Amino acid sequence: MYSKILILNFPAEITQKALVCQLTKKFDLLFNILRANISNKKEGYMVIEISSASKAAFNKGVTFLKDQGVTVSSPEHQIFKNEEICTHCGACTAICPTEALYIKRPEMEVIFDKDKCTVCELCIVTCPTRAMGLFTSDSQKVI
Repeated sequence: MYSKILILNFPAEITQKALVCQLTKKFDLLFNILRANISNKKEGYMVIEISSASKAAFNKGVTFLKDQGVTVSSPEHQIFKNEEICTHCGACTAICPTEALYIKRPEMEVIFDKDKCTVCELCIVTCPTRAMGLFTSDSQKVI
């Protein structure tokens, strides 16, 4: 299974079209919307995970989106965990939809698996000590 997280930017003139649903219908792709801000007749964006049995089908689906006027890009940042300020309270583990954050037992230590992270950013707003944050692709700390 091939899977990738993408950021889709929709111009105002196409936000009313059901383009993402067409990924399933026309290309047999699965999608999981991680975050979206789209209104009818207004520019919008969507962070989406797209999965496919083959990379070729995935590429056809992405080409379809681009042909419709959607700007497709990869996330330019990634989540990091500051081990020095983490208190291992576990608040982030309760909110993480992919179990990228989990409690290692019996040590009761919060572990962060970057490979499972979908950059939904829920852990950042949940962490009481702000041990979770963002890095841009050029390794600059954002939050």
